[in-house]
Amino acid sequence: MEYNTKRDHLTIPEYGRHVQKMINHAISVSNKEERQKCVESIITFMGQMNPHLRDVKEFTHKLWDHLHIMSDFKLDVESPYPRPEKEKLLEKPDAMEYPGNKIKFSYYGNTIQSMITTAIKMEGAEKEIISGMIANQMKKSYILFNESSVDNNIIKLHLKQLSNGNLTLADDFQFIRSASVRQGSHNNKKKNFKKKNFKKNYKKQ
Repeated sequence: MEYNTKRDHLTIPEYGRHVQKMINHAISVSNKEERQKCVESIITFMGQMNPHLRDVKEFTHKLWDHLHIMSDFKLDVESPYPRPEKEKLLEKPDAMEYPGNKIKFSYYGNTIQSMITTAIKMEGAEKEIISGMIANQMKKSYILFNESSVDNNIIKLHLKQLSNGNLTLADDFQFIRSASVRQGSHNNKKKNFKKKNFKKNYKKQ
């Protein structure tokens, strides 16, 4: 018995060991015309493994690229597409820069901070209305994240801190009730639970 651990490494495992063996055989064919015919047959076979993508132009290009990669670029054949450059495939991608902005209160997220930045630029009644909407959204986020009630004065304080004192609430502003937030969250969980059960029962039928 031959174990996979003792077999040659598969460069692209999705095509399986048979395709890799066919490509290895094509590399060993010395006659150029026979090698070309062999490679074109391999490309056809690789395409048959994904018939739904056979008519997509980019897919055929992808097959030829994979053929060269699986042959370790040792195949000397005529290709309808430029041969991929081995050096570029080995290049490491540039390191991604992480956002520099630090969230003071993680449960509010970046969206709240963006809303606050926009609201600061507003004036008059519009600014007051948006400030109230932000405060209620902050309360919802706080309750859903911490799964507990919150004193409205805490939200006011956080709003003041996040806006550097530029946003305040009207004296008669009414916060959304904590109970309604929890009830809404509970109803959503029940709906999602029912959907999951429906899908399970539907599959069994």
